[in-house]
Amino acid sequence: MKKALTYTLLILCSLLFIAPLFWAVTTALKSQQELYLFPPKWIPSVWKFSNFAEAWNTQPFNLFLKNTLVITALSTLGQLISCTLVAYGFARFQFKGRDFLFLVVLATMMIPWEVTMIPQYMEFNYLGWINTLKPLIVPSWFGSAYYIFLLRQFILTLPRELDEAATIDGASKITVLFRIIVPLMAPSLILVAVFQVMSCWNDYLGPLIFLNDQTKYTLTLGLSQFKGMYGVDMQSIMAITCLISIPPLAIFFFAQRYIVGGIATTGIKG
Repeated sequence: MKKALTYTLLILCSLLFIAPLFWAVTTALKSQQELYLFPPKWIPSVWKFSNFAEAWNTQPFNLFLKNTLVITALSTLGQLISCTLVAYGFARFQFKGRDFLFLVVLATMMIPWEVTMIPQYMEFNYLGWINTLKPLIVPSWFGSAYYIFLLRQFILTLPRELDEAATIDGASKITVLFRIIVPLMAPSLILVAVFQVMSCWNDYLGPLIFLNDQTKYTLTLGLSQFKGMYGVDMQSIMAITCLISIPPLAIFFFAQRYIVGGIATTGIKG
């Protein structure tokens, strides 16, 4: 009885989360006449799958997709490399001021991006990077405090005997990192990669601030083009929203066991 009640509550709660997605999909498939009916009509009379192709071809979304993929791929690669190196240094090396520097890194997590937004814009403007993809890619190659923390905590759970055994065999610190530590860090690295992909894929404010030319737009900026001064093309918005939601959903579906494993094995060892 208790198990049945639990599953019933879980199903009801899941319906609350599924309902908005279901509404978005059905809205994207409706005809123009059925969009604003009252009371709302959940299931369209005619399923217009052509709405997806029409919405996609309204704007140069192929170009927007290319820009988004470039930003996401390079930013994710940068985070993985930089955060792994910094986390390895904090976890395995002993040097003066290490703990203080780590606290400084963690303290940066308390600074909202809105606070650094204007200084960053001024810096990138001075470098001549405005209206290029560089402001959305280069900062990722300098690490993220949250990802550094996650990876450091995972490395601390690995026994130092592995490092010592490899060192005795003549391995350098870099060899130990990439031949021993990194393969064992696979769940945490996948976790970081998924988080970063989601962050870049859904980022709207960053591209809005740094990009001016439509040829540099990302998918999120392209989606905003359906909102005009005198109206909103709700049908196209829902169609494109459904399409650009497929990759994050697919990534989360296939990587969910790594996400759970990465979080579970990170621990709080310090």
